[in-house]
Amino acid sequence: MTTPYSFLWARAHKNEKGRVERSIRYIRDNFFAARRFTDVDDLNSQARTWCDGQAANRLWPEDDRFTVSQAFERERSSLLALPEHEYPVSERLDVQVGKTPYARFDLNDYSIPHTHVRRTLTVVADTDRVRILSGATVLANHPRSYDSGAQIELPDHVQDLVDHKSAARQHRATDRLTRAVPAVAELLKRAAARGYNLGSITTGLAKLLDRYGAQPMQAAVAEALARDVPHPNAVLLALERARELRHQSPPVATQLSERARQLDVLVRPHALGSYDELRPSTDHTKDVP
Repeated sequence: MTTPYSFLWARAHKNEKGRVERSIRYIRDNFFAARRFTDVDDLNSQARTWCDGQAANRLWPEDDRFTVSQAFERERSSLLALPEHEYPVSERLDVQVGKTPYARFDLNDYSIPHTHVRRTLTVVADTDRVRILSGATVLANHPRSYDSGAQIELPDHVQDLVDHKSAARQHRATDRLTRAVPAVAELLKRAAARGYNLGSITTGLAKLLDRYGAQPMQAAVAEALARDVPHPNAVLLALERARELRHQSPPVATQLSERARQLDVLVRPHALGSYDELRPSTDHTKDVP
């Protein structure tokens, strides 16, 4: 639907350059001058009132025997009908999305699915809505904001991002466990086959790793697998049994940095013969003829 504001602009654009310029000046000086409005809806409302009142009741410049509204009624039957489909007047531009799931348009950030970061997307905006597209697929449909520096988000986008980050943290925890204690991979596989909650099992094993260390954990997990009990409780019992046999005090949980935890890994020994090839030859004897 054509808004009153766009109607004002269309009325001002006639074929003759002089008339166009005078009409634009009339609208600028008689409608926009010193006028205040809060948003586009308010502007359109004021424009409608002005068009139906002051602008329509003034004398027609080409014949001062009629007002503009009277001249319009006389010409109405000669005017062409509006097209069946509205002319597309939306603003359209390509935007480069960075590493955060937001597309910037008109000084504001609009949320997109986190799966479409670091891409070039298309923004199609009108006075009310901002749509973000990837090709012909609509990724987001937001109400348009006329603020500056605002973040406009859809709840589904936020929840999907939270779920994705949670899964990523779970993956990092599992990766750390299997690198430090390779036997954990088999324990998690058996636990999954029995329908256990892998999240709670991973969390429990990670706490045991922080408390007891990698090498004791490797032996304890192997014992739990031998007993076919793929659960952190079985690993804890094996760790405590081994500690008591060594007559050691209960371990005290310490807060270590990420780098310190990474250093506590199981090191697999390997043949050292290859290092001999790196030594320079010390035989300086030359052949004597």
